[in-house]
Amino acid sequence: MNNRSSILLVLALTVSAAQSAVALKITSYYSPHERERPRRPATRYIVLHTTEGPKAGSLNKIHANGEAHYFVDRGGHVYRIISRKKIAAHAGRSMWNGKSNIDASSIGIEIVGYHNKAITASQYAAVKDLVYQLQRIYKIPDARVLCHAMVAYGAPNRWHRKSHRGRKRCGMLFARRSVRLKLGLDKQPTFDPDVKAGRLVNADPYLANVLYGSAREQETAAARFAGTEANVISASRCAWDIARNKYNSPGTVYVFPGGKRLRGDQVKDWQKIPPGTKVQLGSGQRDNQLSGVKEIGVDGASAREVAGEEYSAKTTVYLFPNGKTKAGNAFKSSEWGSLQKGTKVFIGYTYGGKVSSKNSAFDICGKRWNYPSTFYRLPDRRIVSGNHMDEGAIPAGTIVLFMK
Repeated sequence: MNNRSSILLVLALTVSAAQSAVALKITSYYSPHERERPRRPATRYIVLHTTEGPKAGSLNKIHANGEAHYFVDRGGHVYRIISRKKIAAHAGRSMWNGKSNIDASSIGIEIVGYHNKAITASQYAAVKDLVYQLQRIYKIPDARVLCHAMVAYGAPNRWHRKSHRGRKRCGMLFARRSVRLKLGLDKQPTFDPDVKAGRLVNADPYLANVLYGSAREQETAAARFAGTEANVISASRCAWDIARNKYNSPGTVYVFPGGKRLRGDQVKDWQKIPPGTKVQLGSGQRDNQLSGVKEIGVDGASAREVAGEEYSAKTTVYLFPNGKTKAGNAFKSSEWGSLQKGTKVFIGYTYGGKVSSKNSAFDICGKRWNYPSTFYRLPDRRIVSGNHMDEGAIPAGTIVLFMK
């Protein structure tokens, strides 16, 4: 190619990019949490999500909770929910390549649609343009444009005794090569670095095949549930397979073959749910609320039932009803049988200590002090997220729990 041709090509690409930027329709629809959200210390990833529901309910929920930076409807219109420079609570309990709390290093884009259904041509165009612009601003390579299913992970539960990949299938289709090429993404991760390193276990082989298989394997696996909601319990699909961390939520409803209905928090014996039971997920539930906060008597009768193999880990913290706090590695053998109902269990957290006149929240956990993923237990026993706190007004004696 001669110099003239090279110049013409560069000019054409520049004009194309400029036209693309102009065509992208973005409306500012800031969440009420916009002002309180802290600035993001780094931006290494873009995380693509699917709403798993229609526009109206999804937009209302995401706007109310500040759960994304951008929201793309089926017509390709983009809504700005949280400033791209701040933290949005979109990834929840997350890890990638050994780093947890991906909210602190990523931009989240919610796309109206489902993990197993195609998005519209207008959405393809809008997402492609939006991702391209963000990649240029933050110098993010294609391989660091991820989907939520890649970074989300679950705390131990009654089905999986270790921290595990497979907590969500959200955004799964954006891992498929055919879809990524339409979005202008030429490269992608070819394996899960946290499963490979043994930090997490693979709890969803089907999902892993869609995320990291060859192009042919991806399409074959994706076709298994294409266009279906797969929300019926069977011999091979339990409540967790369908509802994931919402399996015992009051917003999840189980409709038994005979017509009987139970909320997730009303089910007593999970092994006796009959095949054919339909699972209805409430659209109003917070999709990205951290799944590691559990309770003795609600999520299980004992520490082992609630926290699995991580029950005695240093990063599993117990908050007792009487106000005392203890990490899992500080228990004596004789103490495990005396845990009271109502004890809160934080899995994957660090106990930072108590706020005092000489020890502020910033002294305890630095810039994380007002992250949505940082929790405070106030002297009156209320538990409050960091993004609702005023550093200068945190009372002495408040307990600080944060994710590293």
